[in-house]
Amino acid sequence: MGMGELTELGLSGLLFVEQELLIFAGFWVLIGTLDELVIDGCWLWFRLRGSAGTGRISQAAAHAPLRGKAAVFIAAWQEEQVIGHTIRHALAAWKQDDFTLYVGCYGNDAATVCAAMEGAGMDPRVRVVIHERAGPTTKADCLNRLYRALCADEDQTDQRYRCVILHDSEDMVHPAELAVIDRGLTSADFVQLPVRPEPQPASRWVGGHYLDEFTEAHTKSLVVRDALGAAIPAAGVGCGFARDMLERIAVGRQREGNPGPFAAECLTEDYELGVLVSREGGRARFLRVRDEKGELVATRAYFPARFREAIRQKTRWIHGIAFQGWERLGWEGKPADTWMALRDRRGPLTAIVLASSYALVVVEGVLGIPRILGWDIGTMPGPPLLRWLIAAGLFSLVWRSLLRATLTAREYGLAEGVWAILRIPVANYIAIMAGRDALASYIRTLRGGQVTWDKTRHDAHPASATGGASA
Repeated sequence: MGMGELTELGLSGLLFVEQELLIFAGFWVLIGTLDELVIDGCWLWFRLRGSAGTGRISQAAAHAPLRGKAAVFIAAWQEEQVIGHTIRHALAAWKQDDFTLYVGCYGNDAATVCAAMEGAGMDPRVRVVIHERAGPTTKADCLNRLYRALCADEDQTDQRYRCVILHDSEDMVHPAELAVIDRGLTSADFVQLPVRPEPQPASRWVGGHYLDEFTEAHTKSLVVRDALGAAIPAAGVGCGFARDMLERIAVGRQREGNPGPFAAECLTEDYELGVLVSREGGRARFLRVRDEKGELVATRAYFPARFREAIRQKTRWIHGIAFQGWERLGWEGKPADTWMALRDRRGPLTAIVLASSYALVVVEGVLGIPRILGWDIGTMPGPPLLRWLIAAGLFSLVWRSLLRATLTAREYGLAEGVWAILRIPVANYIAIMAGRDALASYIRTLRGGQVTWDKTRHDAHPASATGGASA
């Protein structure tokens, strides 16, 4: 076989691959586009009806005494760089006295223990709890240890807490958070507040893509879930649970051999806990509230600034939500719950579709060379709907880019809105790699691998860049 024949055979193979990738990627992009358009339509409809707006809270209401005592759980492992900032800022921001900050540490992590105790000082609102097991276990296991400490304190003081609030070691809380959650729990069993990633000038691409994703999710997607009455997943930060509901879940877990309300073997125990509230017959709410200055009552934090850390974090999310969620939670619930579960668990499929789309770009680039040189390489005959699939894909790219840019610009300014469009390939690359690694991680657990706390290490805290403990 001569060189010309080999070249012709290779080009024919690439044309075949081109067509197959176009059909596969085009079909799933169309499905995703229709799904997102329905969400967008619901969001616009609810906003026009006034049922998806953002509430307001006055400064007086933000600092008013709570209706009952609140417990705030923070599980910490190797967080000596940020845990002190988190504790000091929370104590300064929250003016109420009727809360206890439970910080879970490990005896073999002396640096975090010392930083937590230094941040607490002599404030009686902080309780540092040392886990009897060496770390790291899992985040859920550490949270269960805090839950047992809470129960012991209730038995000792004969005073019951009204709610339990979850936070991470790197969080910067809002002064009105306790009041908003306290008010929300008068008519709900679980309340989730927005998460607001903080811009990082040194990580405009990787750290910045979290701004775009969380803004879109917490401005639109979760608002639609709330309006539809679907289950609200807990983000693990800025979320409050009614004490009675948490106890009900804990009792059910204990019958399954789990020592507390948090699933120790689950990588996304917070997500699962939020879904279980709805399955237990409780009401869940997602609340968007702004203070008197117009600032969103949300949890602020720095997210991973490097590719490796971002991929590890999203690997854990996809593994826990998509693979473990399917296995552990199934598909129970109302039609709206099934729809949202499908959206939550599409991470692995999204990674495949994105990888196919970028592979198509590479194939088109290779085929473009002979075409530029004037060679007549022809085209593979495709189905009649292929042009419509390509048009739908282009429409989806333009629409999703403009909407994401608009929402990001509304929250962070016009410059970040422009960056939101430029960061789309970065977000796609992270999604592809995380989907691949999540599948490999899940397969390892099926072969008997142990689930461990594969946490993200944090070296900076937003409070240190905004005036220390200033609220």
